Amino acid sequence: MTKPALPLSLSIVEERVVFLGLASLSFAIPFALGHFQTMTGVLVNAALFISVLLLPRRLFWPIILFPSLGVLSRGLIFGPLTSFLVYFLPFIWLGNLSLILIFKKTYDRFGFPISALFASVGKSIFLFSFAKLFFNFHLVPRLFLTTMGIIQLATALSGGLLAFLILKKVSHGKF
Repeated sequence: MTKPALPLSLSIVEERVVFLGLASLSFAIPFALGHFQTMTGVLVNAALFISVLLLPRRLFWPIILFPSLGVLSRGLIFGPLTSFLVYFLPFIWLGNLSLILIFKKTYDRFGFPISALFASVGKSIFLFSFAKLFFNFHLVPRLFLTTMGIIQLATALSGGLLAFLILKKVSHGKF
C-alpha cells in the first residue's frame, strides 16, 4: 500500500526527525513554559497544524496527547486550579484531534488560512461547550470559560499563523 501524499513531502528520515521534534516540543513547551499560557497555546497549536502537513496520521497521537500531559506534569498554567485540568484531559485531546481533523479535511478545498480558521473555531467551540457544561455542574470555576473559549480561539488562530509562516519559510515560499 502506498503512503498517502502530504502537502509537503519529506524523506522517511526527515519525517522521523520532524516527528521526534514536534512530539518532544509538544511536551517540553507546556512543561517549560507552563505559566505562559498564551505562548504555550500558540506554540502547541502551531505544532498541531504543522503535523497535519508534514506527518502521516498515525504520528499525530503524541502531538495531540503530550501538551496537556506536559501542563499537568508542570502544574503551573492553572496553579492551584491544575487539578481541574484532569477533568478536561479527554476533551483537550479531542479538541486537538478536532483541530487536526477539520484542518486536514478542509485544507485541499480551502487552503491554509481558511482551513486554519475553521479548525480553530471548531476546537474552541468544542472546548468551550464542555467548559460551560462543567461550569454549569459546578465542577470547574468560571475561569475555565475564558480559558477554554476565547483564549483557545486566539491561541489556535495565532498558532495557525505561526505554522503558516514557518512552513512558508521552510518551503522557500512554495507553500
